[in-house]
Amino acid sequence: MNQNLVELKGKDILIVDDTPDNLRVLSSILIARGCKVRKALSGKMTLTICQSTLPDVILLDVMMPSMDGYETCIALKADLRTSQIPVIFISALSDVMDKVKAFEVGGADYITKPFQVEEVAARIAHQLTIKQLTEELRRSNAELEQFASIVSHDLQSPLAGVVSLVEFMQQQYDGVLDRDGQDCLQEIAATGTRMSRLVRDLLNYSRINAKPLEFESVDCNKILEEARANLLYDLLSSGAKIVSGKLPAVEGDRTQLIQLFQNLIGNGIKFRRPGVTPEIQVSAIAKEGQWVMAVRDNGIGIPPEKRDRIFEVFQRLHSSEEYPGHGIGLTTCQKIVRRHGGNIWIESQTGEGTTFFFTLPSTIDN
Repeated sequence: MNQNLVELKGKDILIVDDTPDNLRVLSSILIARGCKVRKALSGKMTLTICQSTLPDVILLDVMMPSMDGYETCIALKADLRTSQIPVIFISALSDVMDKVKAFEVGGADYITKPFQVEEVAARIAHQLTIKQLTEELRRSNAELEQFASIVSHDLQSPLAGVVSLVEFMQQQYDGVLDRDGQDCLQEIAATGTRMSRLVRDLLNYSRINAKPLEFESVDCNKILEEARANLLYDLLSSGAKIVSGKLPAVEGDRTQLIQLFQNLIGNGIKFRRPGVTPEIQVSAIAKEGQWVMAVRDNGIGIPPEKRDRIFEVFQRLHSSEEYPGHGIGLTTCQKIVRRHGGNIWIESQTGEGTTFFFTLPSTIDN
């Protein structure tokens, strides 16, 4: 076996099949390889067993009375506690559509009976390896986000101190320093301001996954007003207008939705065309049990060859001299939308503007 695959010894495998002979055969194979094996004769028994101790992998038959394998898998994936358990279907059904359905309901793999012993062992080991790598990646990302949050938080006060000191020196020594000295202080102040903005953006980005979402029914009209208030300076200095019809209530985390609206509207204000007053239109339509929100601007637009990069962190499409920023804002938007179970995408015309679409879950009231 490939040395990079996880060893089966000691792994907890749950076998689900309504035929006792099949259970005995699979059990003997896996016990011989050092696995801890548990058995279930039905889908309902499977769900009950998983409530006590989670198995590492589930081997699931398709054809069972009362609750078949597909229905069992759907129930497992619908439960947050069991949704990450790899489910490998083992069935005599060999039709392509049977296999397709298995993957559609959340199956990780499909083995056709009669099976080969080595194939079963290899496929289980493969799923265990994927699961282990996914968990390691999740831990690594969490540690990285925690590190970014700590570093960003610790840098805020020193940077604020530097910027304040430079501003004091500019006022205190106005007329004393020569032009080079004044230019030097001005550059230090500008650099400090850019670093403070970067630290703030990093902190906001790292906080998205820092705590569980607090879902509630949220009025998007009020969310828009709060985002507008947070952007008041940018709106006044640019002359930008925000146009909106009546927006719906959605299921979401209030704080993160404000950040989402604020980032998208701020993006439309920032990337405006020279000599053109920014106008941002916010709208929503109901579609298939969710709301499709749209934030449309009349800015510079995004060239087709650059559109696949806009949601990547630290990916800037323009120099800082042209447009300030660090390439974190849209990545933050994508992360917020995904945490709400939605998708985000764009339509854009270079020189005419960009529309950001994103989906949010509807409330019962809607």
